[in-house]
Amino acid sequence: MKTNEIKKLKYEFEEVKDFLIALGDEKRQIIIIALLNDHACQGLRVVDLTEATELSRPAVSHHLKILKQIGMIDIRREGTKNYYYLSNAAAEINKLRNLLDNVMSVMTEKQKEL
Repeated sequence: MKTNEIKKLKYEFEEVKDFLIALGDEKRQIIIIALLNDHACQGLRVVDLTEATELSRPAVSHHLKILKQIGMIDIRREGTKNYYYLSNAAAEINKLRNLLDNVMSVMTEKQKEL
């Protein structure tokens, strides 16, 4: 593998590191799935997510904060109520897709050399 390919992959991994860490947590995955199952797409409150995850309110809030930091979720406020919903994290998803495409390209190239 060429030096510039290695540098590019290292950079791409660094770019998606926080996104991968956030998505790698099982409880955050459950939250994302619960938000995907929100048929009305109006968003879910922390109390709804505590039932889905079997976590405490502070724990759910902690996970929501992390998902918000990576751009995966957003908040809609109605008076004193907060509704969490999936936001458009397309930029981060595209970075991840590009990384995986580049890894596959390098792997394919390596297999051809064998």
